[in-house]
Amino acid sequence: MPPRTIRGKHPGGSSSFQGTRARTMLPAFQPRTVRELAYTLLERHRTQGTWVQELLQAAFARGSWSPADRALATELVNGVVRRRGTLAAILAAVMPRPLAQVEPALLTLVQIGTYQLLFLDRVPGYAAVHETVELTKVLGQRRWTTFVNGVLRGITRLLTDEWCDAPAADAVPVAPGRHRRLHRAVFPDPATAPAAFVAQAYSLPEWLTVRWHARWTWSQLLSVADAINAPPVLSVRVNTRRVGVRELWERWTEAGIQAECLPDLPVLRVAQPGAIELLPGYAEGWWLPQDATAVRAALLLAPPRGGTVWDVCAAPGTKSTHLADIVGPTGTVLATDVDAERLNRVRENARRLGFDNIRTALVHEDGRDWPQGPFDAVLLDAPCSNTGVLHRRPEVRWRLRPCELEELSALQRRLLHQALERVGPGGRLVYSTCSIEPEENEQVVEGVLRQRPGVAQRAFQLYLPGFHGDGGYQSLLVVD
Repeated sequence: MPPRTIRGKHPGGSSSFQGTRARTMLPAFQPRTVRELAYTLLERHRTQGTWVQELLQAAFARGSWSPADRALATELVNGVVRRRGTLAAILAAVMPRPLAQVEPALLTLVQIGTYQLLFLDRVPGYAAVHETVELTKVLGQRRWTTFVNGVLRGITRLLTDEWCDAPAADAVPVAPGRHRRLHRAVFPDPATAPAAFVAQAYSLPEWLTVRWHARWTWSQLLSVADAINAPPVLSVRVNTRRVGVRELWERWTEAGIQAECLPDLPVLRVAQPGAIELLPGYAEGWWLPQDATAVRAALLLAPPRGGTVWDVCAAPGTKSTHLADIVGPTGTVLATDVDAERLNRVRENARRLGFDNIRTALVHEDGRDWPQGPFDAVLLDAPCSNTGVLHRRPEVRWRLRPCELEELSALQRRLLHQALERVGPGGRLVYSTCSIEPEENEQVVEGVLRQRPGVAQRAFQLYLPGFHGDGGYQSLLVVD
C-alpha cells in the first residue's frame, strides 16, 4: 500500500536535477501532442510533487488521447522519472556545464529527448532530436533551442550501434541482457565500484544499492535492478465465481488480447493492455487488477469457509474480495482503512465483483476504534517503503530516505501487535509488505514473536521483484 510516511514529499527535493537557478515561468498552454503532454506532466510532477500516476490518469480522463498516445505518454513520464539517475550520468558526460546550473524546466525537456534516444528504439534518433527542439519553440523558449540541439546531438555521438549482454562502464542497460555500448565510459567500473555502478547505470539511490549489494549476489542484484526498471505488466486476478481462468483467457485471445496464465494461480498477465476498463469483462466483474504476489497473501492466510476475516489495511479491496471469495457467502470480511476515499474503492470493487459479504469501516491509525474481534483470520498488509514495487511507483526511489525504514518498522511492529490481539485461539494472521528490506519484514516478525510466546510462525516467503510478480514479504503466524 502507499508509503504513508513519505506521501506528499517533493519528488525531487534532493535530486541533482533540481538545480539552483530561478524557475522559468512558462506560458500556460493546452498540450496538443504527446510530447507536449509528457513535458507538462513532468513539470507538474517536479514543481508540485504530484504522483505521476495521478497526473497521467487525470490527463487521460480530460483529453481524447489515442491508445498509442497514452502508451507513449505513460512511457515518457514514467521512464524519465524512473531513469533519472541514468539520465543524469549520461547528460553529465555531454553537457557544457554542471546539471545544477541548468534551469530545471529546461532540464526536464532535455531529459525527455535523452530518454527517447537511449530507451525508445521505435523512435528514430533524428525524430527525437527534432521533436524536442521544436518543443522549445512551442514553449516560447527559443533561447533554449541551440542548447537542446547541441546536448541531444552530443548524446547521439556518444551512442554506438553495438550491443553487449554484460554490464560495463561504457554501456547503458536498456533491458535485461541488453546493454547499448557508448564511445566512452560514463558509469563507475562495475568490477571495482559495483554499488555505485548499479546506482548510476540502473538509476537508484546509492544508499539502497549498497544495502542490496551487501545482501545479495551480483546476479540477484542485477536481476532486481532490471525488474524495477521494466515497465510494469498488468496482472489480473480472475473472479472465478463468475468466469473460469481458461474461459477468460480464451475470450481475450479471441478479442486479440495477448495474455498468459500463471501456474497454480487464478491470474492472467496481459501484454500491452491499454485502458484496463476497456478490457472485456471489467464491467461484468470478471476480474480486477492484482499482482501474483498479492494474490498469494490470501492463499497463504487460507481462512476457513464460513469464517470471519479482518483485512486491516484493506484499500483498494483487491485482497478483501479475494478473501470474501475464499470464506464463501456464509463468511464475513471486515475491510478497514484510514483513508475514506480509498475505502470507497473497496466498496466499488466489492459491488462490481458481486461480493455482499464484505463490510467496511473507517478507522484511525492509532487503533482507538479498531474492531475487538476475535477473528478467525487477519490479513495485515502493512504500510511500507514499497521497495519491492519501485517499477510501479517510479518516484518512490527518489522520495525514500534511510531513516524512514526505522520509522516504518516501529509502526509495523505496533500494528502487528495490535492485530494479533484480535486473532482468536487457533486463528491465523498473515503479515505482508511490498518491501524487500529486512527491517520491515523478518526483523519485525521476529521482534514481535519474542514478546508473544503464544504465537508461532508457520511459513514465510520473501519475493524479489521479477517476471512472475512484484517484490514483497509474507509471514503466516498462528495463535495458540
